[in-house]
Amino acid sequence: MQASVEQLSKVSVLADLETADKLNLQPHTQVHSYRNGEIILHEGDRLPAKLYAVVGGSIQITKTASTGKETILRTLSTGDIFAAPALLGDGVAPATVTAQSDCEILTVARDALLKAIQQNPDIALRMLVVFNSRIQQLHETVHGLVSERAIVRLARLIQYFATHDGTEPTEQGVALKIQLPYYRMARSIGITYEECVRLIKSVNSVIDYSRGGKITILDTKKLDAIANGEQ
Repeated sequence: MQASVEQLSKVSVLADLETADKLNLQPHTQVHSYRNGEIILHEGDRLPAKLYAVVGGSIQITKTASTGKETILRTLSTGDIFAAPALLGDGVAPATVTAQSDCEILTVARDALLKAIQQNPDIALRMLVVFNSRIQQLHETVHGLVSERAIVRLARLIQYFATHDGTEPTEQGVALKIQLPYYRMARSIGITYEECVRLIKSVNSVIDYSRGGKITILDTKKLDAIANGEQ
């Protein structure tokens, strides 16, 4: 199915284009729907030369080590672009992309995108900003896995989702709007499920974990101290 102008407007790097420019891109777009849990791209897949973007729902990107251990690299939602190698690299999917909810994925053919960039160079700049941020985030993740204690990585993960997805006040403290089950936190910071459970219990005066992955920050200052390696 061809993308609508409204769907193109949801893509962060294309949002500021004039309506006429979006209409020019339309014939070169496709939108595919995926159900929660469905694989969108497998690590190692050959990728058509396209821009990939989420225009509804959310996706999860994971990497599997030679040992079989899977690590969650990031979660992306509406407006985010992904699969950079399809445009800028060797055309091979570097990780597995899975629908984290029912979602819609929009693609734009590379040649049409390059033509749009010629007329609107800001598109390329926005893309570079996004991909540079991803590289920095990946560097920090790898550095943390090598040099930071697991409790520090856990605290920083919770801080990240508090900032990225927002919080809401409760009688106890501030609750993350996104749910973070044990398995997801463990796979995000490179530890076992059992170790994650133990860590959460060890800081139960700072973080409250409820069934299903509801996280409430009870003491923001202490969480900051843990994230800074001070505790």
